[in-house]
Amino acid sequence: MATLKQRVLNLLHLRPLWRIALLISVGAIVFLATTDTPYPIPSAPSDKINHLIAFVELTLLTRLSWPEAKVWWYAPLLLAFGFAIEGVQANLPYRDFSMTDVAADGLGIAIGLLPWPGLRDLGKADLRNSPESM
Repeated sequence: MATLKQRVLNLLHLRPLWRIALLISVGAIVFLATTDTPYPIPSAPSDKINHLIAFVELTLLTRLSWPEAKVWWYAPLLLAFGFAIEGVQANLPYRDFSMTDVAADGLGIAIGLLPWPGLRDLGKADLRNSPESM
C-alpha cells in the first residue's frame, strides 16, 4: 500500500487535474468579477481579501500545472489578468476600477510564490519512481 506521502506526491503530479482546476478558477473569477449579483455570494467582508485569496489560488494552481515554468513567465501574466479584470470592471456601471484591488492581486501572487514543500521538486524527475530503478 502506498503511504500518505506517496499518495499526496502522486496527486501533486496530476498536471491535467491542476490545469483543469486553473481553467475553472479563471472562469469563476471572471464571472464573479463581472456579474451584477442580485443574489448573495459567500465572500469575505473585504473585497481585498477576496482578491488576495483568488490570486494565491491562481498562483498555486499555475505552479502545480507548470512546475518547470519560471516565475518571471507566469507572475506578470497573473498580474496582467488582475489589471484586465479591473479594466473590464471600469467599463461596467455596477463596478469600479481600483488600484488597491490590483495591489491585493499582487500580494496574493507574492504569497502564492512563497516556498511550499512538495512544489520545489515537482518539476524534477524522481528516479526512485522510474521503471529503470528496479
